[in-house]
Amino acid sequence: MHISVSDAVNLLSRTPQLLEDLLLDIPDALLHANEGGDSWSPYDVVGHLIHGEKTDWIPRMKICLSDDNHKTFTPFDRFAQFEDSKGKSILELLKTFRSLREENLTILNDFQLSPADFERTAIHPAFGTVTLQQLLATWVVHDQNHIYQITRTISHQYREETGPWKAYLRIIQ
Repeated sequence: MHISVSDAVNLLSRTPQLLEDLLLDIPDALLHANEGGDSWSPYDVVGHLIHGEKTDWIPRMKICLSDDNHKTFTPFDRFAQFEDSKGKSILELLKTFRSLREENLTILNDFQLSPADFERTAIHPAFGTVTLQQLLATWVVHDQNHIYQITRTISHQYREETGPWKAYLRIIQ
């Protein structure tokens, strides 16, 4: 299946509302819980998504679309949220995410990408040459991955309490 801009916008535009529905007014114990070790809490994930909206998707698309000879992506700081989100409420983070996402989807639509644009490339610091189509598809899947992470992390908090049913609850296995 080839991703289109309209399909991507359709899916990406849903994430802010979905996160608000999932995370507003849940107990702080769930909002800041993780799955142990270096795993992230739902709060951390929202901060990560904000950092991506600021520094990843659209800036990298602009690099793909540029005519510069040097088309290498700046490395993405996957942990910037730990500093950037300090002292902010989940409501503030969710509002920021919604605003940034809306701006970025407007920019994406304004690119008026052609089929040839999807084949334009840049250099990823870890993966080498990538296409704009791969970047766009990754943006969509990245959202889905973190939505799953959030629901898995929340579910994990009740793992032991589900008793024998955990054998049928794939999300907590």
